[in-house]
Amino acid sequence: MKQIIELTEENVSSEGCYCLRSKPQSPGYLGKNEWLQNTFDKGLKYVKLLENGKQAGFIEYVPIEHSSRVIYGENYLVIHCLWVGIAGKGYATALIQHCIEDAKQQNKDGVVVLTNAETSWTPSKDIFIKNHFVEIDKAPYGFELLVHTFQKGVLPHFPRNWEERLCYEDITIIRTQQCPYLDIATQNMIEAANKLGILPEIIDLKSREQLLEYAPTPYGVYGVIFKNKLISYHRLTVHSSIKRLKEQLI
Repeated sequence: MKQIIELTEENVSSEGCYCLRSKPQSPGYLGKNEWLQNTFDKGLKYVKLLENGKQAGFIEYVPIEHSSRVIYGENYLVIHCLWVGIAGKGYATALIQHCIEDAKQQNKDGVVVLTNAETSWTPSKDIFIKNHFVEIDKAPYGFELLVHTFQKGVLPHFPRNWEERLCYEDITIIRTQQCPYLDIATQNMIEAANKLGILPEIIDLKSREQLLEYAPTPYGVYGVIFKNKLISYHRLTVHSSIKRLKEQLI
């Protein structure tokens, strides 16, 4: 049996988020739940899909005006995350269609999503193409912007000043609480930097305005910069972090 549950301020503590649910007391999980509670009043929707009472997937989306992705536009919903743990049953499409129908009910112009074939930290492009999304923009590091639009008008887009955002000589971690794995990502990078005798600086983005101005990639919620180069925009192991930092030290 398939069941869809929408998280709210009232049930988020009992239902919890899908990711990192095996470690409910970890800083990342607690930070994510706090972020959810602080974002529900901005139109955030976090929808879980259950199969026979067990979590099988989820989708998270929010009005573009409050999105954690670096996308400019108005009157669209932005899908932050889509994850399905049971393949072959149409669950991903069911969650996408849930979002599309919600957008129609809210009189939005459409839905957009960020994809990147080079990483698993963004949703897969293929499932959105299957659901009649089309690519409308690209950004460095393999990022693509896809849209499912209901009417003609001004489409969302990426900024163009990505190189200007890398103006940090020292190791700088730019992050938010949107993803529960970002605390682990931060700790791994700090450990790697410390092994190389370097102390990183952490910048916690507190608003969408800051995110639009400072985030080094469209992913928005995490980025590591060293010697004016992007080191990573997602979680790395300590070993991989050391390797990438050493490449900039040579």
